[in-house]
Amino acid sequence: MREGYELIYERPKTLTSTRMSFCPGCFHSTVHKLLMELVQEMDLQDKIVGVCPVGCSVFSYKYLDIDMQEAAHGRAAAVCTGIKRMLPDRIVYSYQGDGDLAAIGIAETIHACNRGENFTFIFINNGIYGMTGGQMAPTTLEGQKTSTSPYGRDPSTAGMPLKMAEMVSQFDGVAYVERVSCDTPAHTRKTKKALKNAFEYQMLGLGTTFIEVASNCPSGWKCTPEESLDWMKEKMFPYFPLGVFKKPERG
Repeated sequence: MREGYELIYERPKTLTSTRMSFCPGCFHSTVHKLLMELVQEMDLQDKIVGVCPVGCSVFSYKYLDIDMQEAAHGRAAAVCTGIKRMLPDRIVYSYQGDGDLAAIGIAETIHACNRGENFTFIFINNGIYGMTGGQMAPTTLEGQKTSTSPYGRDPSTAGMPLKMAEMVSQFDGVAYVERVSCDTPAHTRKTKKALKNAFEYQMLGLGTTFIEVASNCPSGWKCTPEESLDWMKEKMFPYFPLGVFKKPERG
């Protein structure tokens, strides 16, 4: 750093120097950075365990300098449950996409929330299967075109998109639920605050915490990063509104 200048930002030391392979404009890299900023600021590097299953989230192992555990497709909640019960002093979180958490893994998700397992879900909802070819996901919006719904999602055959934040907030064992995004600097700051809240509530043993990040997928949506942000504002946020759906009465 040059003499006379004050350092106001640097890459968190908990984020490796490995070049990220996420598509341009994708929010995964932003959320990774926010997570590792918090890990460093809260001094959690030796106290936190991340669990990532199949999907774009699987790349996390290369980028995050913390203890990580891989899980089979959809089974992150079950693995988190085992880790947290065996190591209750650890901060444990799952990092999952919509195809993983809300499709093949929805049983594990629902039952962990119903039991009030004391770990944090970090749910990246981009409304599509990002890694495997852009197929329709449980969160794909009505009329949204994907590789398996070329004419758009038809609710008469596929049902309506699942609102996971609203759904899990109904369980008594769930302490905190918030839907956030990283489409603007202000929203990104709120995302970091929500993640910090979730970890702090977990430390207090209040139950399951669930952070849904409404995200984009420029590659899967077949658009530029800029166009994806406009699409989120016009189409995604009206159906998946941002905000707190449940918060603890104490803590």
